[in-house]
Amino acid sequence: MRFLADQDVWAYTLRTLREWGHDVIPAADAGLARAPDRELLQEAHDRDRILVTRDRDFGRLVFVSGKAAGVLLLRVTPSTQEAVHEELARVLDGHTSSELQQAFVVVEPGQYRIRRPM
Repeated sequence: MRFLADQDVWAYTLRTLREWGHDVIPAADAGLARAPDRELLQEAHDRDRILVTRDRDFGRLVFVSGKAAGVLLLRVTPSTQEAVHEELARVLDGHTSSELQQAFVVVEPGQYRIRRPM
């Protein structure tokens, strides 16, 4: 799968995604280090990528503002990183890129939730 990673995504998560064979571009490498959330979401959509973030504000953008989805929100702390990565692997193994590009997915230790905006 193809991802655009928000600047708040940890380097360990980026490495893990790449080790799993995914194409990951950090926002900074795409010239988006200081881009507002709305622009990051639009860029991910325009580049046919799924946005990976730890920023909960994207829920508001997707559901209140009606912006396109395609967001993986990682609810992770240093102590839960491995558990979140295990759950992230389940998400990526169980869903196609097309499905995830139309969804807002919250990934946390031991569970994930998928919502599809109207």
